Amino acid sequence: MAYRMITSFMVTLIVLCPISDAQLSSTFYDTTCPNALSTIRTSIRNAVSKERRMAASLIRLHFHDCFVQGCDASILLDESTTIESEKSALPNVNSVRGFEIIDKAKAAVEKVCPGVVSCADIVAVAARDASFAVGGPSWTVKLGRRDSTTASKSSANTDLPLFTDDLQTLISRFNNKGLTARDMVTLSGAHTIGQAQCFTFRGRIYNNASDIDAGFSSTRQRGCPLSSSTTNDQKLAALDLVTPNSFDNNYFKNLIQKKGLLQSDQVLFSGGSTDSIVSEYSKNPTTFKSDFAAAMVKMGDIQPLTASAGIIRSICSAVN
Repeated sequence: MAYRMITSFMVTLIVLCPISDAQLSSTFYDTTCPNALSTIRTSIRNAVSKERRMAASLIRLHFHDCFVQGCDASILLDESTTIESEKSALPNVNSVRGFEIIDKAKAAVEKVCPGVVSCADIVAVAARDASFAVGGPSWTVKLGRRDSTTASKSSANTDLPLFTDDLQTLISRFNNKGLTARDMVTLSGAHTIGQAQCFTFRGRIYNNASDIDAGFSSTRQRGCPLSSSTTNDQKLAALDLVTPNSFDNNYFKNLIQKKGLLQSDQVLFSGGSTDSIVSEYSKNPTTFKSDFAAAMVKMGDIQPLTASAGIIRSICSAVN
């Protein structure tokens, strides 16, 4: 009995350890940099007004940061003699973007209060502001993260979801970070404003499978040639054809109609355990947006560096 209780306790610790809000607080900069959030918001609004697609990119940047070493801005670090950059990892290379937007926001904040606001916090706030800028939910961002001095390309390659992942693999990847299957489906809903490169969905639209609408395949094939080349592979397509520039629940409606662009999207509604969640969100956009905000807060709590851990980088792309 004692052994079983100890084992159960250890399992609980293992499950819970990836998520930790440590000493994060929404009022962290109220005294040291009271204009931090408004300064970041201005930068993000300007960026999204120039390119609406950037909203999805900034949300994804936060996601790809938090899934590797926690929410520590490690994804922003460039290659150096001591750092193997996560930017070159398979799930990130020529795909994750928005680095220059974070750099501009950081530069603006440094003018207001130098050496105070971390790059990790700026990434987290930018994701919130980007969501709100395109009609998505807002949420209270907990602050106080510090920046890492290391990156992990190997962890980026093993921990980040892939467009070829099946449902159980996706669920496992999120569980490993302390996030539930519902969190996974909810966060995937950000794809409603996202775009994908042709090489990530070519196999799906040309394989005549039973889980894809024939008309949808035909439409998508016109923008994604069967032949592979650098130019063809990088052709972009909106993940949601209906309202690609609005943060809404059409992504889930598309899945029910077998119009998920990526295989890793369609598996969320394929006769498995997450079908009911997709159905719920397809009928209730308010629930989706509320759950999305909560899931983003939860994701932002993954293994932050706080207090004496980490540093405050003056430039987000390098350890200084």
